[in-house]
Amino acid sequence: MTASINDVAQAVGVSASTVSRALRGRPGVSDEVRDRITAVAAQLGYTASRSASSLASGRTYTIGVVVPYVGRWFFGTVLDAAERELSAAGYDVLLYNLGSPETRKRFFTKLPVRKRVDAVLSLLIPDDEESAALRSLGVPLASTVGGARPGFTVVGIDDRAGTESAVRHLVNLGHRRIGMISGASGPLHWTTPVERRNAYLDVLADAGIEHDPALEADGDYTVEGGERAMTELLAASRPPTAVFAQSDEMAMGALRALRRHRLKAPDDVSVVGFDDHELADVVGLTTVAQPVAEQGAEAARLLLRRLDEPGAEPPGHVQMPIRLVLRETTAPPSPRGPR
Repeated sequence: MTASINDVAQAVGVSASTVSRALRGRPGVSDEVRDRITAVAAQLGYTASRSASSLASGRTYTIGVVVPYVGRWFFGTVLDAAERELSAAGYDVLLYNLGSPETRKRFFTKLPVRKRVDAVLSLLIPDDEESAALRSLGVPLASTVGGARPGFTVVGIDDRAGTESAVRHLVNLGHRRIGMISGASGPLHWTTPVERRNAYLDVLADAGIEHDPALEADGDYTVEGGERAMTELLAASRPPTAVFAQSDEMAMGALRALRRHRLKAPDDVSVVGFDDHELADVVGLTTVAQPVAEQGAEAARLLLRRLDEPGAEPPGHVQMPIRLVLRETTAPPSPRGPR
């Protein structure tokens, strides 16, 4: 007969839940006991069954992840890092891509994750009703976007501080005509574009630079959008000598637009981005580096900790470090400006 988890527990002299934790590599089991359990399980030919483990623990060993755009670099990077952590801990990921208002409304109306997941990682910012719906699931909740909100552990960065360092860098170089490529048409309720725009305006005001609405353009947080936005800025009656792009992808699009207009960064226009995308170093982009993958990994680790230590008080907000990375796309303004 096939050995059961109870057979292993009885042979070692521990509980079945201890055997389950040990064989799944979860904390709360000493190395000595874990080694004994592993040896006895191998001797008896016991292999942990996901369904049996779920029945014994009441867990599904599945984490729900909701994203607005699974195909975009930021969300894909966060998702990949989180999935690695969860998979290593023995959990599956149930992904919901809520890219349209219709699918988003349907998800929060029906809540298909109910009783199917042990926790939820949200890569979108829920409104008050959506937040209440997620809290009604009665499972740990985490996010990597937006600020602190009740019932969630949020892992993120200081968008204002990052933007201030980027725009202040351009000001300190001597630029006065500083444009911005934003992501005003980003995901629903996404606060990042607003936070970064407010910081941009504050730095201009502190430097005594009058804001010119003609120096702002929407880049849709994509390379193609960044290229369109940069083309729009270059067509202004007085083009910018420097541009802050709210993401590296938009900054790369801006660099492509400059090349197509036979201009160079930083000789004609300085460009600074935000993210430190994996290709930022390749193109020599000055940018604000944020630990995108680490945010996903940390959010996953915090969810796992909540599941292993349900009585512990979860952190409400975890702020990750950011830094300005100086490369080759920024310099003092050229006397001639964009030609």
